[in-house]
Amino acid sequence: MERPTILLITDIYYPILATFGVPANIMTIVILSRGNCGLSKCISGYMVAMATADLLVMIFNVIMYHIFSYLFVLSFLSYTAVCKFNLYMNATTLNVSVWFTVLFTFDRFVAICCEKFKAKYCIVRTVASVLTTVTVLHCLKDIPFWFAYEPERIINNIHWGCRIRVEFFSSPAGVAFSWLESIFMTWLPFALILLFNCLTVKRILMANRARRGLRGHSSENQSDPEMESRRKSIILLFTVSGSFILLWMTAGVSFLTTRLTSTAQYLGDYSAPAYIATETGYMLMYLSSCTNTCIYAATQTKFREELKQVMTSPLTFILTLESENIFSIVCRVFDVCRFPRVNRIVACGKNEFYSLATTLYIGTMQGGDTNQTPPDTGGPMLAGLRVPGGRGLSGAWVSRPVK
Repeated sequence: MERPTILLITDIYYPILATFGVPANIMTIVILSRGNCGLSKCISGYMVAMATADLLVMIFNVIMYHIFSYLFVLSFLSYTAVCKFNLYMNATTLNVSVWFTVLFTFDRFVAICCEKFKAKYCIVRTVASVLTTVTVLHCLKDIPFWFAYEPERIINNIHWGCRIRVEFFSSPAGVAFSWLESIFMTWLPFALILLFNCLTVKRILMANRARRGLRGHSSENQSDPEMESRRKSIILLFTVSGSFILLWMTAGVSFLTTRLTSTAQYLGDYSAPAYIATETGYMLMYLSSCTNTCIYAATQTKFREELKQVMTSPLTFILTLESENIFSIVCRVFDVCRFPRVNRIVACGKNEFYSLATTLYIGTMQGGDTNQTPPDTGGPMLAGLRVPGGRGLSGAWVSRPVK
């Protein structure tokens, strides 16, 4: 029997997507975490969070669900418990990825439009609290997925596969949960992103007109650093949110139509237009988890330079990153910030790092006198401080988690 075209496309598409998406998001996390891209800590925090969520989408949704669970049908991935966990993580990682983008958009809106609230909201502590709260809420919200599926088969008292629990989704609670997932994953984020962007654009246009009026006609040919900074910030904001809406639009329409027409299951009819539209929406939706790296490289000069360094000299970049990690570990272990000689550590060369850190440690142990010679230990004292798938066993189509 000839394999349906849509399945042939997905068989090729998802491995290619994972091959690009996983290393791209890892590089994004590493580059942004170093803090050398000229971005504020708040923006970097949200961008690292979005890259982390996108990486989890690549791992659970693309690799585990769309690749491994299809290739290894009789593996442990086909156990019902593992299958339920995978479906739960599919929904949770997607929700978290979407709402991190909303939070990033809201943060830029506050930074540009709300001067008084900005001082309290646009700080690192708030970023960490907001990201953690949203993650925990979505983990709790998606708990019903554990009860939405049942074993497809029971062989020797072992539960295999997953299929929709009909009584769950036919109940009022199940219908409400299904609609809630669709609204919270697509349409509410769309509305909020568009609202925040429109308000941000309005505020920027008003501020730019006022600023040009204050500067006068004599400075028309002179560059304005403030307006240039705003322009770069807006380009980053609009490209991230715009690509998200465009790539998620097909999936959002598909979610809505399947809820209205009750066509969440296709029962092996891979040529059905609804199924093809749903699969296309999924492919574009998962593509959005890879595009941010390209957007950052296109819009951020310093990020592009860091990325170029990784691509051209990966060994040098790894050694530099390792040195920075060792430095941060030593700073945390010995609480260097308490000592006035912290500037000496920052300014010293790489060859003097271990000897100076060892001297500082010995001085701390001996009452703060760091002028004594450390004992010969045969080497640097601190060197050791590294401190299933959609188809079940029968091959019949099992619906994806209702979103």
